[in-house]
Amino acid sequence: MTVDEFIAWDTARGRKHPKFQLFDGEVRAMSPASNTHGTIQATLAREIGMHLKAPGSKCKVLTEPAIETRIRAKVNLRIPDLGVNCTPDREGQIALPEPILLIEILSPSNQKDTWDNVWAYTTIPSVREIVIVQSTRIEALVLRRQADGAWPADPDTIDAGAELVFASIDLNLPLVSAYAKTHLAP
Repeated sequence: MTVDEFIAWDTARGRKHPKFQLFDGEVRAMSPASNTHGTIQATLAREIGMHLKAPGSKCKVLTEPAIETRIRAKVNLRIPDLGVNCTPDREGQIALPEPILLIEILSPSNQKDTWDNVWAYTTIPSVREIVIVQSTRIEALVLRRQADGAWPADPDTIDAGAELVFASIDLNLPLVSAYAKTHLAP
């Protein structure tokens, strides 16, 4: 199935649960998020959104945006938990153009698909950071594009006592703040 066929199929379904992604032409269902996963997602969306409301900011955060990969773009449409871009919204737009920051929340049930997504996101020229937030412990993994355009071999690990730095949008958050209102909160 192509991306165009997938969008037409998904639109005809009325975009009701379950949600789907397109992996190399294959439709894959996405499991519903746990309460912890959803709370982390909502908290990060709120914190990033409030930061991006600053005067002069053209960027916005979206929940579960459609992302077109660079490699095999006609048969891949991935759905991260959060995405940030700085381009104007256009009527009828499905895929998020020129994302700069993509955030995935890693749950035990979605590890393989999440890591497949992460590696696919590295093919997108506009992406500067990819953050993988754990949902079973207070920890995040950060991949940041280097000055020469390359990605590091391994992500940086951020633990409970550190700040989560979103360099692409100039935002630092104590990592523990992402876990407020979850059973993991200190």
